[in-house]
Amino acid sequence: MKKLFTIITLAIVFASQFVHADELDSLRKQLKKTTVDSLRAPIHIKLVTFYMRYDTVSNPLKKSMYQNEAQINCFQALHLYSGINDTTGMRISFDKLTQLFYKQKKYSQAKWYALQSNNLSRIKNDVPNIIASLQQLAAIKTDIKEYKLAERDLKEALYWSEQQKSASAKSSVKKDYARLNKKLGKKGNPVIASQKSKKSKQRVKPVSAPLIASSDSTTTPASAEKKPVKAISAKKLAVL
Repeated sequence: MKKLFTIITLAIVFASQFVHADELDSLRKQLKKTTVDSLRAPIHIKLVTFYMRYDTVSNPLKKSMYQNEAQINCFQALHLYSGINDTTGMRISFDKLTQLFYKQKKYSQAKWYALQSNNLSRIKNDVPNIIASLQQLAAIKTDIKEYKLAERDLKEALYWSEQQKSASAKSSVKKDYARLNKKLGKKGNPVIASQKSKKSKQRVKPVSAPLIASSDSTTTPASAEKKPVKAISAKKLAVL
């Protein structure tokens, strides 16, 4: 019975490898045939998603290759999206880079790219992604023990989730609060923003933010427009 189980397991592994190989080959062929930047960029993102499976790869050399390819394709996608001024594509690229560096525990890089995603989301008044990027920033800051900054980001994320009346987003933020409290060794329920506060009665408005942030610019809604951060032009953003 154990031998049969082993044979079935190996068969599944080999079959999975063939499927992945076919998927990679297909994406490479698509990229080779495509010349339009607006069509090439999404293919690079698909390749990033493929190569981000590196944590399932046991071979150290192959794992390193996957990490490298994920990074290269993400920068290529970012460069193409920047060239055609596709800010949604740029935001997706920043999110992928954040995930990539965060998984590798390269927190400084992950934090920087999360900030870029956050600022693009603010420019577009894309509240769901403002919330998502604030949560990602809070996760990074929690890991590097910047607890007060993490709490500030979660408070703002909670504010936006209340403005949007999004129960799922609010629940997700509360879970992040619980994670932060656990790190701090706190007991009891996390502090939750009051829905009766003056801020909760305000309309959701776009927060003024530069296209490319150069520092940690996340702020509370009340002070965001008063403290703009320095920025570099998106046109200067090439393959970093």
